[in-house]
Amino acid sequence: MIDIGANLADASFDPDRDEVIKRAEAAGVRHMIITGAGLSESEQALELASGRPKTFRCTAGIHPHLATQWTDAPQEARERLGHVLESDLAVAAGECGLDYFRNLSPPEAQRAAFAGQLKLAEEHGKPLFLHQREAHKDFLAILKDHRTGDLGGVAHCFTGGPKELESYLDLGLHIGITGWICDERRNQDLLSAVPRLPLDRVMLETDSPYLLPRHPDAKPAKKRRNEPEFLPVVARTLARHIGVDPDELAAAALRNTQRLFHWPKPATIDEQGERNPVLE
Repeated sequence: MIDIGANLADASFDPDRDEVIKRAEAAGVRHMIITGAGLSESEQALELASGRPKTFRCTAGIHPHLATQWTDAPQEARERLGHVLESDLAVAAGECGLDYFRNLSPPEAQRAAFAGQLKLAEEHGKPLFLHQREAHKDFLAILKDHRTGDLGGVAHCFTGGPKELESYLDLGLHIGITGWICDERRNQDLLSAVPRLPLDRVMLETDSPYLLPRHPDAKPAKKRRNEPEFLPVVARTLARHIGVDPDELAAAALRNTQRLFHWPKPATIDEQGERNPVLE
């Protein structure tokens, strides 16, 4: 299995990152894409990917919470992100987008940073790793204005309902599902949407160390910290709500990830026909 969104550059993993990776591999999660959510985080993600190229790839971007990193010094931001995106180990531009839920950066700064990163993605020919919360209308308008369909991308950590889902599918985006699917306190919109999610657009992610699944099988080594090892919990839960076999879902997510990010190569993974016991 492939975790397409793990914040393994986060400081919470510094004391035991090697153990986290071993637990993920033991759970059947042998490939992970490390999210670049800021300038230094993107550079660290590339450094981690360079150290374990068989296991990791990375993204490079500025999360909307940190949008002023772009607007305060746009040329520096372009150069630093561009340096990461030049690497073959960087498979996507982002995490970028809009987040009006907390507005930790001013909305106008978020919009400027988002538009700038879409242009940077186009220059480097990289697909998009996208973030949106409570900003759907502006988010969609900016994507349409920049005509990003040729790049492709994934709506990371999708939590919306059927209308949002259809709008992203119409743009050709893939849909990243996290442990939010396990949270009965707030997953109602998502549960109403996932039956409409085509298998050829689904992707799986943990967004670790965030969004620990509310599930008895998700027993963290550190209190409340999510890890890539819990990706099978997400897969099994999503499969149940879609009404498909977990292995079928996992195989589809694998194919979609390979197609969008051109990694991992088919020769680096087990034969598709083998069942994955962690999903049973």
